[in-house]
Amino acid sequence: MNIKVNGEAKEIKDGVSVTDMLKIENVEMPDMVSVQLNGEFVERENFPKTILKENDEIEVLYFMGGGSFGL
Repeated sequence: MNIKVNGEAKEIKDGVSVTDMLKIENVEMPDMVSVQLNGEFVERENFPKTILKENDEIEVLYFMGGGSFGL
């Protein structure tokens, strides 16, 4: 099955959940990411039961910590 992850074409097996995909992609600190599936955010508690389908587009968004400027 073909999907896109962060704009990159990937081929994965059928029945892969968002949680599985994060593991396949070796996402560091998966609790610190948000996931968009076809433009819609997926709630974290739904990661395990959200199964990816042919031609889905997934964006993995990392939280970025802020800093202060020396003004």
